[in-house]
Amino acid sequence: MDKTKSDKFSPEEIDKVKGLDQELSRLAEKALQPGDYDMVRTYLKRAAESGCMQRDTFGFHPLLNDLETAVLVVQEIGLSRGSVIGVMISTPVKCGSVTIEQVKKDFGEDVAHIIKGLLRIRDLYKKSAAVESENFRSLLVTFAEDMRVILIMLANRVNTMRKIKDTPQVEAQRKVSMEAAYLYAPLAHKLGLYKLKSELEDLSLKYLEHDAYYHIKEKLNETKRSRDAYIADFIDPIEKKLREAGLKFHMKGRTKSIHSIWQKMKKQHVGVDGVYDLFAIRIILDSEAEKEKMDCWQTFSIITDMYQSNPKRMRDWLSVPKSNGYESLHITVLGPKQKWVEVQIRTERMDDIAEHGLAAHWRYKGIRGGQSGVDEWLANVRSVLETGDDMQLMDQFKQDLVEDEVFVFTPKGDLFKLPMGATVLDFAYSIHTKVGDQCIGAKIGNKNVTIRQKLQSGDQVEILTSKNQTPKQDWLNIVITGKARTKIRQSIKELESKQASMAKEVLERKMNNRKIDYDEAVFMHTITKMGYKSVTDFYADIANDTLDINQVLETYAAALKHARGEAEHTLPTQSAKDFVMQPEAERKLYANNDDVMVIDENLKGIEFQMAKCCQPVYGDDVFGFVTNGSGIKIHRTDCPNAPQLRQRFGYRIVKARWAGKRGTQYPITLHVVGNDDLGIVNNITSVISKEEKIILRSISIDSFDGLFSGRLTVMLEDTSKLQKLIKKLKTIKGIKNVSRS
Repeated sequence: MDKTKSDKFSPEEIDKVKGLDQELSRLAEKALQPGDYDMVRTYLKRAAESGCMQRDTFGFHPLLNDLETAVLVVQEIGLSRGSVIGVMISTPVKCGSVTIEQVKKDFGEDVAHIIKGLLRIRDLYKKSAAVESENFRSLLVTFAEDMRVILIMLANRVNTMRKIKDTPQVEAQRKVSMEAAYLYAPLAHKLGLYKLKSELEDLSLKYLEHDAYYHIKEKLNETKRSRDAYIADFIDPIEKKLREAGLKFHMKGRTKSIHSIWQKMKKQHVGVDGVYDLFAIRIILDSEAEKEKMDCWQTFSIITDMYQSNPKRMRDWLSVPKSNGYESLHITVLGPKQKWVEVQIRTERMDDIAEHGLAAHWRYKGIRGGQSGVDEWLANVRSVLETGDDMQLMDQFKQDLVEDEVFVFTPKGDLFKLPMGATVLDFAYSIHTKVGDQCIGAKIGNKNVTIRQKLQSGDQVEILTSKNQTPKQDWLNIVITGKARTKIRQSIKELESKQASMAKEVLERKMNNRKIDYDEAVFMHTITKMGYKSVTDFYADIANDTLDINQVLETYAAALKHARGEAEHTLPTQSAKDFVMQPEAERKLYANNDDVMVIDENLKGIEFQMAKCCQPVYGDDVFGFVTNGSGIKIHRTDCPNAPQLRQRFGYRIVKARWAGKRGTQYPITLHVVGNDDLGIVNNITSVISKEEKIILRSISIDSFDGLFSGRLTVMLEDTSKLQKLIKKLKTIKGIKNVSRS
């Protein structure tokens, strides 16, 4: 019988099961309640006799896998009753030899809850050894519901990676290893399971880059004797000094993981011998709870008195622990033979947390107090799940797993933890969604910075806001945190929806005023014909004035007539009794195309306004466009919409010129590009404020790769003042170009 299909145990597997049973029986004394393990044995026996189980992709028996994972869960992670029982009896439930209701009755709701989470994940892995991208969201949903499910799946993946060294399923081995590297190892890091994280990374490297792994391993084996001798020479004088100080401790010397060395080799472009910090020394102090920090800093002082330290390589996770509870003091010193050595200083409690991660951190919460930042991270995971793109979700989730953090302060001294590379905008959204939506920049050390500014540990950040600010689409390229991305998308969506509703109301009102019937099929066809794939985009362009609402109505009215079989040029015969004499001024516009409309603020009998698309001012070459119901709009002759208006509605174009009288101010938008220098905004506003009869209405600046791009809206009277202002702005140091929008 094919071993990969058979649910029967082989002789070797029977021996393993017996050994695991004895080990779990011993571990059960502290992890389980009396009678639990006997009931578990009954469940397992019933499942083994039912013949309902199937081996996995690699031919491993599911019950054996469960028992091995259970040992890992207890020994490596330190999980307790619910998790251990859940792991061991999930297969009997999955194959149907026992029901969830029976589990609730025998073990309680907690165990049943864990089994449900494990079964959901195992269903995702049915077709493939690694979860497919379309199932990634479901995987995260289960992860986010119960932290213990993540920890169990980590243990299960470590167990699998240990056993697939000689598997003939090479493609499945590659998929599992890649997933371990990009998902499970970063998860282990985030949760503080550094031992399991290193093992997953090393095994992934072993299976994915075989030659590199064994090259490094051989090099380490060759230098092991000399490395051990060096470590002994390094720690001997330290041990003497620490004992003289009356400190209780023990020390470990460890070589860095093969994966870590490989990453350094690639980053620094060197061979194994070129990696200067191949090993680290760990000093673990036996300290009372109230003396932990004092003892660690005393040890730090003793070591730095003996060996020169590298201040750039110091990491203080005593004062501000990592979000997963990790506490330690890391320093790099110059040891004998001018070699750099990393020294980690921590207490027994800190070491327990560093080795066993979150479970150990929870055990000590009663002693230390405080809320684990992992709870906040899980909340962010749930928030990120609201996004719609699965591939984007995968990238964001992986990014959120990066453990490197920066610690920044509010002006009141409140501490915030953010991932390395976080910007001012990320920080604003971490405070509150409204603060993020209205953020225009920040003050760091009394200096104004843009929303793109990356934060450094120790920064005191004061967020600057404006009620007129709204989220922009390109903000998604500025932030790196999942929370900020989700909130920006939500805010933009809400803003677009609100604008679209307003635009829709305006359009419907104008239709009613002109007595144009609404036909949904014709209207949707018109939108499609105008090049829009969605109604939201269509209404957004109307709201932003990039689409003339009168053009829309003209196009729709023509389409409606065509749909009803009416000729576009046919007009109903008008009765003489209904004829109304046009005003003199209006008759001039239509009677002779050579007549010119004179634009004067005192012009009577004609309603006119400046077009928003090109913002004409006194002195521009202009023309008038006769609209239906909104009077005449004045456009610049070089308006982006001018060619289309002349081509499609030439009969409604009116020549126009300005009257001699001035006094009215017009809004103008200028586009400014230059070097992203400190104080550039102040220089721009200073020049504008000195100009007579020019008012700055708004300014928005975005910076990218050392350059900035800004939009200024100013109120001025005529083109002569405009040209004068542009000329002065171009003289500002760092300004590359100023153009009119």
